[in-house]
Amino acid sequence: MAALPRDLIADPIADVTRTEPGARIGAFFDLDGTLVSGFTATAHAGDRIRRRQARAGEVLGVVEAAVRYRLGRMQFERLLVRAAGYLRGESITVLNDVGERLFADHITSRIYPHMHEIVQAHQQRGHTVVLSSSALTIHAEPVAHFLGIGQVLCNRFEVDERGVLTGDIIKPVVWGPQKAATVQAFCTGNGIDLAQSFFYADGDEDAALMSLVGRPRPVNPRPGLATLAAERGWPVLHVTGPSRSTGRSLRRAAGFGVAVLRAVTTR
Repeated sequence: MAALPRDLIADPIADVTRTEPGARIGAFFDLDGTLVSGFTATAHAGDRIRRRQARAGEVLGVVEAAVRYRLGRMQFERLLVRAAGYLRGESITVLNDVGERLFADHITSRIYPHMHEIVQAHQQRGHTVVLSSSALTIHAEPVAHFLGIGQVLCNRFEVDERGVLTGDIIKPVVWGPQKAATVQAFCTGNGIDLAQSFFYADGDEDAALMSLVGRPRPVNPRPGLATLAAERGWPVLHVTGPSRSTGRSLRRAAGFGVAVLRAVTTR
């Protein structure tokens, strides 16, 4: 694939409006760190603590798993399954309601305004806009509804016939190369030209999908993705907006863990 001019992203709205209109062009957006500053899942974790629904073992397990994942010592699938295990027995209907409430209370202010404008630009061109994330439905779908995104490719809780969580995640888990495969299958099934499509994301794990689309658009990329973008000439988009912490570094993750432990031990 030919290298793209590095200044192409200087005006990302104009970048979109120059493209061919129509649903055959896809615009795929990651969630955490791309559309939303930080991690949407932390709002749910904090809510469970405030409502005294999370036991000390759950809090310690999630903090430990998150730190191990950031250090590269835990696979994402194991981290996700561990988190789902703590919610075993919960109603998916209730969790969906919680997700909508937390979005309204905590997430709307964390949406990057400029990314919202880019979503709208694609919608105005009639492109097929998709939220493609490794997050769970309770975190991803409220954001998609707010932005008017009708298609969501993300991870889902496994539920029984009563709509109760089993403690597992539907396989295969959408992450890394599997996320790329999921988007590729979606494009094949919906007549979307992947070679003409866009993908906006910040994570190193999204390199596989970035390499598949014709218009890769790293957004505030993490070091690994930034290095790959420089090597391949991908235009990088730097956005600012919500002044909240992105929560990306281990130091911030550790600070969150300390706050969580204090909340539990002072009940």
